[in-house]
Amino acid sequence: MNLGASIRHGAKWVFIGNTGSQIVNFALGLILARLLMPAEFGMVATILIFTNLAGFVAGGGMGQAIVRAKEATKRDFDLLFTLQSLIGLIIVGFFFAVAPAFGRWYGDPLYADMLRVAALSFLIRPYFNVPSNMLHRDMRFKAKTAVQLTNLFVYNGIALSLAWKGYGPWSLILAGLFSAIAGALQFAWYARWRPGLCFDFARAGELMRYGLLASSNNIVGYVRSQLPTFILSRSIGPAGVGLYNKAESLAGRPHGFITGSVYEVLFRALAKEHDNLDTSRYLFFRSLTLVAVYALPFYIGFLWLAEPLVVMLFGHRWADSAAPLVILSLAAPFMIVENLSGAVLAARNWLDKELVAQIIMIAVAGTGIVLGLPYGMEGVAAGMALALLYMSIHMFWLAKQCLQARWRDLGRAFAPALLLNGILVAALWLVDASLPAALRSNGPLYVILMAASGGLVYALAFLYLPIPALASESARWKSKLRLPLSTAT
Repeated sequence: MNLGASIRHGAKWVFIGNTGSQIVNFALGLILARLLMPAEFGMVATILIFTNLAGFVAGGGMGQAIVRAKEATKRDFDLLFTLQSLIGLIIVGFFFAVAPAFGRWYGDPLYADMLRVAALSFLIRPYFNVPSNMLHRDMRFKAKTAVQLTNLFVYNGIALSLAWKGYGPWSLILAGLFSAIAGALQFAWYARWRPGLCFDFARAGELMRYGLLASSNNIVGYVRSQLPTFILSRSIGPAGVGLYNKAESLAGRPHGFITGSVYEVLFRALAKEHDNLDTSRYLFFRSLTLVAVYALPFYIGFLWLAEPLVVMLFGHRWADSAAPLVILSLAAPFMIVENLSGAVLAARNWLDKELVAQIIMIAVAGTGIVLGLPYGMEGVAAGMALALLYMSIHMFWLAKQCLQARWRDLGRAFAPALLLNGILVAALWLVDASLPAALRSNGPLYVILMAASGGLVYALAFLYLPIPALASESARWKSKLRLPLSTAT
């Protein structure tokens, strides 16, 4: 299989896994939103701020270093397992020690108990991460997707069962722990991996030079992403955290299952083509074009339908999530540019420059959030959107230098998506204007009609408008759907 076919095949399976995860999580999240209160979601979100941050420390970035490396042996993976196991033990001990103070900080001893139980996952993570890295390096994304989807049902099955029984926030904490065990067993089976120990610390130093930068970027990026949750948890309490978190989660779903799918494969492909600048440049801008075409219409839908959509999906008690959802949706193009530019920098080992951008971003985001805080969740969302604008400009500037590209190349990459989404907005406006007031006031029916109308118009424009940059992509879809090919393609 050539590189192009490998990329498309890998991206297809990552997309299937991410999309399946998003759909199932979203559907089951609707049930959980009715079984758990916003404050209970907020408590778990607060715990996850700290355990997820520690997760980047536990990984050390060495898994990413092995995925990027030209060669990797069984001894390298044994070394990775050994180091992650030792780090995991230290992290568990640390969380057990600080848990009482953590509970006092938030004024509820339940936080301490949940933190200790959640920390046990760090004893399992090496068994999960190492075989997952093996599959990623070999571009066996089909196997990774199989584990991802199976584990999804394990997690949600446990979470729903415990929530139904009245376990509240414990349902999410315990589901995460047991699903990690299930995932570790599956990854080990697919990778045909057995754990082994290695204490070659000279080799560890080589891996950690890249891994330290990768891990630092991940940590700084994570701190930045969690700033709104942390600040809101100390200012307006767990209910506000739950409402904002719901808006942030919904806004991140299209970006996660589309851009995230491409990132994994693009990173590995760019690492393999490190010495071929023309190919790397083509892969980057082609990825930007296709991701924008597939992701941006979801955000146009969020902008148009935010309040009736949130109420229809989660109920009236979540209605206040609509306003921050609208604001965060405006930042969708910035998220796309930042994410895929990051794949370029990671593959070409410009992580030190990315780290500087990430640190500046924390200062920018923190300032924006603090300034926006007097205006509530909407102000916090606006602060984050402006910070994402800054970060997308900085990250693309770095990627442009790295690939010897130009600013106008970015405009060309986004031009097809801008045209198609302009048509989508016009279509939504016409449909909305033609609907009677009774239909517009019926939230669920209005959402369904507008989504169906907009989706149909967007699909027809994508398939049949003569857009040269999308000719091969539209022809591929026509072939899959057994539609007649136009003369333009």
